[in-house]
Amino acid sequence: MSHPYDGSITANIVRITSKRIVVAEIQWRDGVISALSELRGEDARLPYLIPGFIDAHVHIESSMLTPSEFARLAVRHGTVATVSDPHEIANVLGVPGVQYMLDNANQTPFKFFFGAPSCVPATPFETAGARIDCDQLQSLYQTQQIRYLSEMMNYPGVLASDPDILAKLDLARRQGFRIDGHAPGLVGKGLARYAEAGISSDHECTELTEAEEKLACGMAILIREGSAARNFDALHSLISRFPNKVMFCSDDKHPDDLLAGHINSLAARAIAKGHDLFAVLQCACLNPIDHYGLPVGRLRVGDSMDAVLLENLQTLQPINTWIAGQLVASHGRSLLPSIKPQALNHFLARKVVPTDLEIADPGGLVRVIKALDDQLFTQQLLVEPNVCGGKVVADIKRDILWLVVVNRYQPCPPAVALIQGFGLRQGALASSVAHDSHNIIAVGCDAETLCLAVNSIVDSQGGIISVCDGKIHSLPLPIAGLMSDADGDWVAARYAALDSVAKRMGSTLSAPFMTLSFMALLVIPELKLSDQGLFDSRRFQFTSLAVQGDQAKDSAN
Repeated sequence: MSHPYDGSITANIVRITSKRIVVAEIQWRDGVISALSELRGEDARLPYLIPGFIDAHVHIESSMLTPSEFARLAVRHGTVATVSDPHEIANVLGVPGVQYMLDNANQTPFKFFFGAPSCVPATPFETAGARIDCDQLQSLYQTQQIRYLSEMMNYPGVLASDPDILAKLDLARRQGFRIDGHAPGLVGKGLARYAEAGISSDHECTELTEAEEKLACGMAILIREGSAARNFDALHSLISRFPNKVMFCSDDKHPDDLLAGHINSLAARAIAKGHDLFAVLQCACLNPIDHYGLPVGRLRVGDSMDAVLLENLQTLQPINTWIAGQLVASHGRSLLPSIKPQALNHFLARKVVPTDLEIADPGGLVRVIKALDDQLFTQQLLVEPNVCGGKVVADIKRDILWLVVVNRYQPCPPAVALIQGFGLRQGALASSVAHDSHNIIAVGCDAETLCLAVNSIVDSQGGIISVCDGKIHSLPLPIAGLMSDADGDWVAARYAALDSVAKRMGSTLSAPFMTLSFMALLVIPELKLSDQGLFDSRRFQFTSLAVQGDQAKDSAN
């Protein structure tokens, strides 16, 4: 009697390592490849079988989907596995949040490989919902799904030999685990010391020279193309030059983008740029297996049958996707069942009123955060504020709006700053997704609408919201204020609708809500806002909204 995960297929088999394409019959029994018989040379009339795609670094929570729903969308694009960092939910709920992700992931055949979050909280300059120390990391390492130490974003702590950071690195090394990096802009002697601490990769490069220096230090480079940070154009030349040291990742990908494509789309772009097919597929399918030691099939006898059947080797559009011999997607349709998850949360924010947002006229220049499209970096601007009645107010003509961060774990007054780059002509956007501590973050044109947006998040205890013409448009996120409990297709459609509303309000950003979510990420320069105040991410210290002293004089000259 045949097993439900038995099967066979004759197709063009792409042998990535030996750089050959041959027609072969492949057979699998109980999900494992039992035979592979080469028949003849490539036949363009047949489809192509390759190992499944792997996202080498992703925060599942950023898709606003549970792992099981993420899987339902990802398998449509031939993705069979992810290297997943659950530090978003860990910052909200701690180890129980990580366990939630593991438990939900266990309900699907999709191959999730989770890391132990290294920086919870990300910095001491913000309020998070939990803390994970070395003892808790040790307990996580006993879980089979934990495969590595997640991105070490506190690179100043590494360079300063912070005892807690060094203890976490040492623990990971003793486990034999890889340590992921996160060091935007770090070069020179500091980079060398960071790499010497055992950091094995980096996904934060935005410039080619930075990536080349990190490669020279022995680090693997992940080319990231997410919903907010898009670095493919800057880095893709590395694919042909360093095919053994490059991987593809999405990092943070919103549900509408995931619905449209995943690693297959990134690989197809690389092929269209003229990169060698085998080099591209090595980056997209094999290098994560080798780097992290993942039990994912490579289309060899004895391997798990983790594969994708493609229409052609240009668009890389999948026909079928198998995981451990199970057909999980066919012709753009997911065959995985939708699983209704339980909700859990941590939400104690208080509502805000317009007087909470008042900024007294400083009598001089003020610092303004400059948001950049498709980047997590920001710039610091020094400008003359728009003042009315002794108070600083938004200046829509110059695209200078209010930015607000509200502590969602304790009832506290909000932190308020100014931001340029969102382009809103009216209304407000708000979200309980604000990396990495996930306090409430909002941007808007007037205090009343901002309060309406923030308070709507408080009422729903999590979600993303746009307020346009006084009307509230929302996507509830009842799971940790990060994820929906709904079907992935519905979430994608609902998110796309809110994104469209934001753009009708004037935003020219490609992903306004994703960009907003990173305006509180203190570990990426240049100027950000936490619930505790305005933060200079280059000096790694708080700064004032008002520009005073010599800096103001220099700026005025």
